[in-house]
Amino acid sequence: MRVLVTGAAGSIGRVVTAGLVDLGHDVVGLDLVPAPDGTPFAWHEADCADADAVEAAFAAQPLDAVVHLAGIPREASLPDELTSHVVTTAALLDAMVGHDVPRVVYASSNHAVGRTPRADGELSVQALPRADTYYGVAKVAAEALLQLFSDRHGLDVVACRIGSFLEEPTSVRSLSTWLSHGDCVRMVEAALTTPAPGYAVLYGISANTRAWWDLEPGRRLGYEPQDDAEAHAGRVEPGPHDDAEAEYVGGPYATAEAVRPALGD
Repeated sequence: MRVLVTGAAGSIGRVVTAGLVDLGHDVVGLDLVPAPDGTPFAWHEADCADADAVEAAFAAQPLDAVVHLAGIPREASLPDELTSHVVTTAALLDAMVGHDVPRVVYASSNHAVGRTPRADGELSVQALPRADTYYGVAKVAAEALLQLFSDRHGLDVVACRIGSFLEEPTSVRSLSTWLSHGDCVRMVEAALTTPAPGYAVLYGISANTRAWWDLEPGRRLGYEPQDDAEAHAGRVEPGPHDDAEAEYVGGPYATAEAVRPALGD
């Protein structure tokens, strides 16, 4: 499968591209920055928010699928978040329709439902959107746009609400929300290869003993996580913000420290 990976130079992108190459996929990278030295696959240096640049990347070679990882990975102003996560997704979707590319795997976020109280129990994919930040709002909007294109154009879409992508968990919260590097590759591979998902959502976490989110939607798509944050629990020290970060599923993004003006710097 020839797969365009946006945000290929990012922390998740580097892991996913290497993993897909190892699995035998033909990877094409796209990022704002040049290809890292030694990159063994094709690369486009472009901004996903630039529809013309995206169109040129699609025209350069036939593609079978897109893995959309590009975007600001932290809280910013609402206009910046919408450009980074919604406008980029729109440019890719238009190009997919124009070039008959049938599938996209999207790096959504747990922050699309981050303001959901932990007291509500294990969170299913049926939970209503409840963003904790403008970052989360943009992820909710991108998910809605993806579903629209799935309904209108028959695209296969898997939105992966990623938890804490880390080499190993570093906080008490991440013992529940951790996504290991290996499981991230397994998640993306399942989302790329599961037959006819239509529009689907899964929670991107490992098989954590303390998981806050339901893994069954991912398992129905073929995602079988193999790692458990509990193996690292002995090295995680309690912290002063653990209780506050456990109040809502979004953790620190749902605390007062994350509040900022929508249109401010």
